[in-house]
Amino acid sequence: MGMEDLQRPQPITFDGIATKYDFLNHFLSFGIDVGWRKKLIRRLANKKPSYILDVATGTADLAIMAAKKIPCQIVGCDIANKMLEIGKRKIEEHSLNEKIQLLEASAEDLPFADNTFDAIMVAFGVRNFRNLGQGLSEMHRVLKPDGHVFILEFSIPENKFVRGVYLFYFRHILPFVGGWISKNREAYTYLPQSVEQFPQGKDFTEQLLKAGFQNNSFQALTFGIATLYEAKK
Repeated sequence: MGMEDLQRPQPITFDGIATKYDFLNHFLSFGIDVGWRKKLIRRLANKKPSYILDVATGTADLAIMAAKKIPCQIVGCDIANKMLEIGKRKIEEHSLNEKIQLLEASAEDLPFADNTFDAIMVAFGVRNFRNLGQGLSEMHRVLKPDGHVFILEFSIPENKFVRGVYLFYFRHILPFVGGWISKNREAYTYLPQSVEQFPQGKDFTEQLLKAGFQNNSFQALTFGIATLYEAKK
């Protein structure tokens, strides 16, 4: 079964786990996901962007982290309205309303003019694009020339032992615990399925190249459990 055969998540799937989403992200990853996001922000900060797009922003975790570290304006977009509602409350709590704007929009049809943003970031979102090629092409379109994109995504470790432990946890423990806490097992069954079918490493950089990006590179994080991709327009 290829990526085209996997049932893509509808907005209602993520809306259904919105209230537990942040807790489960940190709990199920043992808090490691926070460090991954910090690494992305450090790389992004080095480019000194003033206008950033956060695609598939969810509850705005990455946008809030970036706004605290980088003097910039950020627009976050997502298709799940309830996730955005939680994100807006968090932005208010952190007094970041003047730096972050959230809106409901699809990655495959971004409502922005060509060459708008200095940088684009995505944390664990490209895997959920309805059409990966279209989503990457849209990101390329709205990015300014010489702008950078940073993408953080789950991946499958290459080490056989680590991969075995990881896949057992991913296929059996995570869906059970995530489903029990969120009351939505479907969402946490979809997660490992989508990760295993998603193009990773060099295969994903080839997708970036097809979308028009250059200088594509990637770095495996935490034994390859996640991968940080960087590319330039």
